[in-house]
Formats: sequence, C-alpha cells, structure tokens
Amino acid sequence: MTDASTVSAEETTNSYNGLPGAFRYALGASDSWLFKGYLVVALLLTLAIALAFALGLLVLLSGSEGLRGGTFTFSRSFFLFVGLLVVAPLLTPILLVARRHRRTESSVVYDRALALSGFVFVASLYVGLVVSVPPQLQEPTGSAVVQTLYAAPQLAGLAPPVLAAALLYAVHRFLR
Repeated sequence: MTDASTVSAEETTNSYNGLPGAFRYALGASDSWLFKGYLVVALLLTLAIALAFALGLLVLLSGSEGLRGGTFTFSRSFFLFVGLLVVAPLLTPILLVARRHRRTESSVVYDRALALSGFVFVASLYVGLVVSVPPQLQEPTGSAVVQTLYAAPQLAGLAPPVLAAALLYAVHRFLR
C-alpha cells in the first residue's frame, strides 16, 4: 500500500489534465499506428459534428425566437443531448487508452481493438444516417445495400450506433 504523497506525485507526473491533454497523451503513449489513425479521424469527426450541431442549434434558436419555454426549451436541450450521444462514443476509445496507459502498462492489442471498435462506430453512424434519410430526400441508386437501408424504418437508424457503442464497451471489458 502506498501513501498519499507518493500517489499524488506519481499521478501529477503522468497526468494529462483534461480532454485535450488526453489526446496528446494517448497519441504519444500508444505504439499502435491504427490507434493513432483513429485518434486523428475521431478528432476531425468530433470537430465537424460539434460544428454541425452548433450551427443546427443556432438555426433551432432562431426558429424559436419569441416563443415561450416548455416544448421549445426541451427540444433545445434534447438537441444538445443527441449531440453528446454522438460525440461521446467517438471520444471513448481515446480516453480509455489514455487512462490505461497512465495507470498501467497498456498493450498494442488493447489499443488496436479499441481503435477498430471506434472505426466500427464511425461506420455505424454512416449506416444510421442512411437509414434515417427521409423518403423525400432519398436519391435513386443502383446499390442494393443502400436500397435495403432506405427501405428500413427511419427509427431503425438508431440501432447501428447503439450496437456499435455496445461493441466498444464489450471490447473494453473483455480486454481489460
């Protein structure tokens, strides 16, 4: 058992001070090129999604100007909540790898597995978006896969990201 001064000095040395520091720490600590590639992709996607949701929130706010609270206040909050639900699983592999490298000796297998499950989540976001495209915005295509996704109910667009997030959690728990 170690005393508190040893633990705090050790954590201060290995600390990464929040989310931006976790990106730098994980990038430097991991030996997996696949994970480093995922880190860059996740960072760019997170910035793009944050920008899209920020602009969408501005449109939502401007459309509800002068209206009283209630449902409109709830829709704004729900909009931000959905944005968080999209971004959180993108950042989770990075935070988990940074945490594992900080606390224990991590393996390249763990880093690669989390990167792969992160890429599966990115692909599931795309599949979920294709499924949830409204019928009036669907473009004719010769692809049987896209036609099948278009034919699925729009609410089914939630399933791929939810399943991919569950896979990410399962990979972490299995390799822990």
